[in-house]
Amino acid sequence: MATNLDIRIAGRYRLGRKIGSGSFGDIYLGVHVQTGEEVGIKLESIKTKHPQLLYESKLYRILQGATGIPSMRWFGVEGDYNVMVLDLLGPSLEDLFNFCNRKFSLKTVLMLADQLLSRIEYVHAKSFIHRDIKPDNFLMGLGKRANQVNIIDFGLAKKYRDPKTHIHIPYRENKNLTGTARYASVNTHLGIEQSRRDDIESLGYVLLYFLRGSLPWQGLKAATKKQKYEKISEKKMATPIEVLCKGFPIDFTTYFNYCRSLRFDDKPDYSYLRKLFRDLFMREGYAWDYVFDWTIMKYQQNAAAAAARQTTAALDAAAGTRDSRRATIEDSEQRDRNSSFPRQDSARRRN
Repeated sequence: MATNLDIRIAGRYRLGRKIGSGSFGDIYLGVHVQTGEEVGIKLESIKTKHPQLLYESKLYRILQGATGIPSMRWFGVEGDYNVMVLDLLGPSLEDLFNFCNRKFSLKTVLMLADQLLSRIEYVHAKSFIHRDIKPDNFLMGLGKRANQVNIIDFGLAKKYRDPKTHIHIPYRENKNLTGTARYASVNTHLGIEQSRRDDIESLGYVLLYFLRGSLPWQGLKAATKKQKYEKISEKKMATPIEVLCKGFPIDFTTYFNYCRSLRFDDKPDYSYLRKLFRDLFMREGYAWDYVFDWTIMKYQQNAAAAAARQTTAALDAAAGTRDSRRATIEDSEQRDRNSSFPRQDSARRRN
C-alpha cells in the first residue's frame, strides 16, 4: 500500500512518498485530490502486535483547537492499515539542529523554550503527560506558521489524572522505561511512574542538548538495550547539574534544580519557568524577532546561491563577449589576409 501512488485515503487523499517515522507507524505525504492541499498521512499496519494509532487519534481529538497542535482531518481503516490524516508540518527540531551543524545559539534555544513549555503545559492541562519529549517530536509549521512549534506523536501519552475530579494517578515503582532514554528523567530511570515533572525535566535535557551539541550519556556502548539504558542511567545520575550546565547561564541550573525538587503529583509552575528564560533573554539584550539560527542559515544559503547565479551569469556574459570579440578579430584578420593576396584573375589582368 505504502508504495502505491494511486491509493486513495477516505476517497479524497492521494498517498505520496514517505516523509518520516513516528514511535508507531510511518508518515507519508498526502494530497487532497480536489483542492491539491498537502497533508500528512500516518499509517499503521492492522497486524501490528500493539496498535497505537486509534489511541493517538483519540488524543488528537481531545487536544484539538489549540496553538501548536496539528489538526486531525480523518481517522479510519484503509485496506490493511489504520490511517490518520493530519495537517502537514515542516521540519522537526532535530532536522533543524542537524541543518545548523548540531549547535543552537542561546537566543534560538530561549525562543524555543518559551513555546515548548507552553505546548507541554497545554497537554498537561488536558490531563495527559507526553512521556516522549524529544527534538523529533516538535515540528515547525509551514508558511505563515513557520515560526510556530508544534508538538506531535502522542502514542506514548498517558492520562495522569481524572479529567473531571483531577484526582492524580497513584505513585508506583518498578515501571519499565517509557520514552527515549537520552532525554528520560532520573526518576523514570529509577522505575518511578511518570508524572508532569518528568516531561519538564526531559525538556531540560532537550535544551541542554541544543546548547551543548550533545549530552554526556550519548554514544555509550552496551551488549543489550537494557544494559545501555543502565549505562545511560548511571552516567546521568553521576553527572551533577552544575557540570551538565557548565559554561551556560545559571538559569539552566536553576531550571533543573526546580524540576528535581517537584514531588510526584506537583503541578509545575510553567509561568515561573517561562519567566526564568524570558528574563535571561532580556538580560542578554536579544530581540524577540523569531529569527532562529536556521532562518539566518537559510538566508545565507539563499544569498550564496543568488551570488553564485549572478557570478555564473556574469561569466557567461563575459564568455559571450570574448567569443564575440574573438569572432570580430578573426573576421578582421581574414579580411586583411584577403587584401594581401590578390585574386588570380586580377593578377592575370596585370600580367
